Amino acid sequence: MPASPTTPSHEDEDLLFRILSQLDKAPDASQRATAAAVGISLGRLNAQLRAAAEAGLVKVSARAGPDKRQRFAYALTTRGAAEKIRLTDQFLTRKFAEYDALHAELTGTTSGLVPFKYRTKLMQNNLAPIPELYVSYDSAQKLKVEAAELKSHDLRPRQICDLELLMNGGFNPLKGFLNEEDYNSVVDTMRLADGTLWPMPITLDVSEDFAASLEIGEDIALRDQEGVILGTMTVTDRWEPNKSHEAEKVFGADDDAHPAVNYLHNTAGKIYLGGPVTGIQQPVHYDFRGRRDTPNELRAYFRKLGWRRIVAFQTRNPLHRAHQELTFRAAREAQANLLIHPVVGMTKPGDVDHFTRVRCYEAVLDKYPAATTSMSLLNLAMRMAGPREAVWHGLIRKNHGCTHFIVGRDHAGPGKNSAGEDFYGAYDAQDLFREHQEEIGIEMVDFKHMVYVQERAQYEPNDEIEDRDNVTILNISGTELRRRLAEGLEIPEWFSFPEVVNELRKTKPPRSKQGFTVFFTGFSGSGKSTIANALMVKLMEMGGRPVTLLDGDIVRKNLSSELGFSKEHRDLNIRRIGYVASEITKNGGIAICAPIAPYATTRRAVREDVEQFGAFLEVHVATSIEECERRDRKGLYKLAREGKIKEFTGISDPYDVPADPELRVETENVDVDNCAHQVLLKLENMGLIAG
Repeated sequence: MPASPTTPSHEDEDLLFRILSQLDKAPDASQRATAAAVGISLGRLNAQLRAAAEAGLVKVSARAGPDKRQRFAYALTTRGAAEKIRLTDQFLTRKFAEYDALHAELTGTTSGLVPFKYRTKLMQNNLAPIPELYVSYDSAQKLKVEAAELKSHDLRPRQICDLELLMNGGFNPLKGFLNEEDYNSVVDTMRLADGTLWPMPITLDVSEDFAASLEIGEDIALRDQEGVILGTMTVTDRWEPNKSHEAEKVFGADDDAHPAVNYLHNTAGKIYLGGPVTGIQQPVHYDFRGRRDTPNELRAYFRKLGWRRIVAFQTRNPLHRAHQELTFRAAREAQANLLIHPVVGMTKPGDVDHFTRVRCYEAVLDKYPAATTSMSLLNLAMRMAGPREAVWHGLIRKNHGCTHFIVGRDHAGPGKNSAGEDFYGAYDAQDLFREHQEEIGIEMVDFKHMVYVQERAQYEPNDEIEDRDNVTILNISGTELRRRLAEGLEIPEWFSFPEVVNELRKTKPPRSKQGFTVFFTGFSGSGKSTIANALMVKLMEMGGRPVTLLDGDIVRKNLSSELGFSKEHRDLNIRRIGYVASEITKNGGIAICAPIAPYATTRRAVREDVEQFGAFLEVHVATSIEECERRDRKGLYKLAREGKIKEFTGISDPYDVPADPELRVETENVDVDNCAHQVLLKLENMGLIAG
């Protein structure tokens, strides 16, 4: 009867931990030097190295040279690097427990460093270094060569943000993308399977084809969009999640009006992969490099300055005077230094781009006391998850060394749902954060809704104005600010700083000078192309901006000639049109698009692409299918009815009628000139062309 496998003892695992750490730290040392550093005999080291090589933790290669004592070279594999990280956690957990027991024996009190639910809680001191997932520089160079032979996953922008914060410790205590057990627990309970508080699923979503090509236990390379290998992952779990359940539990509703739910259903891959990550290098950022800090870099900075109490201000908007007053009050209330910590990863579609925002922050940073204020950029992909997101932001700021965190009214709220109501209550985020703040290890500072009191020429918390009936209270909402920018109207100095307004006006000139896109959609034969041509001529007659027509047939011929008419290819064709339209809009031109564009989710994606840079006008050409069929000069509908054309919109493939387009035009018994004029009137009403 074969002997049953035995669980390695603590001594065995500690020895393996020391060997892997030594190989990572000094990969070119001789075996004799390595044995001396670890404190074991050369014979025992060789036995351990053979076992590690058989387990796939160490790669052995011949070494050329005259010194026979250095016949072999040893390097950690990706699996070895991941095992080193696991053993480091395990080693520290046990050592902290031993320290705590000794502390209790000598003093009669706990040290406060006991792991929470067996997860090492290193951060009682907010200035001590936290674990990262990177290997040493020398090991990283060798891992790059090894990882080049692995199957690769090209990360999307959100996944790059997640990977960066996994590797640099921003998502501590996570050691990689969640496995299935942790994912299910986080979705349902806001906790990892071991009980540690963690409210947001951090998963690697991939396509079905890529997932099917992998074996459990296989290592994969994680590459950025230029193909640079940032890290590796050992695939321990592969599953198809219930995304509707995830949406309900994490975001409160399975409603595509929520940007993260829309991403979940229409952008994210169908299959999730989980497993530990080994970091090779940070993603490269060419912008604002001096403002980007890892958690450990910020902690070292705070140590150098002697800061012990730090309040973080999370923002995805430009700073105005109300924000300045809010942060001043928060710092005074917490008796803390201030860290302005804006998100520069992915925020809500339609937000001001981070380049403009950072220029706004830098323009007003000198209005804060330099001795007690700092600014750093956070490359986080927000989910706009309201209450859960607030807790998540608190944990991230704790990892960055902060002791206090400002939680706003409707913190990280995505706006209105499909019924026109707010997704979350105004104070739900503050309530959930307050419930967990002791466990997070960071103290909440309530966001005060600041308004301007004209008679006193100062900002005050709205709910603390006792003589409100006798004073003039002024405020400008975000919607009103956008309107004033769009129409070139005055923005008063009591509301914002001139420096901020100047930066915003550079990026957001008056609407009559911005680029925009007119996007026609409707059945084949509805009259889209005819109206689009008429509109193009009218706009060219007016002059002032270049006009480009992206008609469906023209695009098919010049941009998408290799594509067929499957749903996947039609989506790809529309996304190409959207990309070109967004570039035209960004550069101040007018794009007129006239494809069928049958799917609502694809039209929404195009809208989001364009609205980063200018206005988007969706025009539904609402000609009935019967009228389109009657007009059909090419005989396409007849062929579709006979089954000779497959997946034909309106016959054998669905058309999602736009629920809320900016304009709906009827073409039956209405001439083309009138239809084009309706679009012109709408553009004038939107301020996009002069009246």
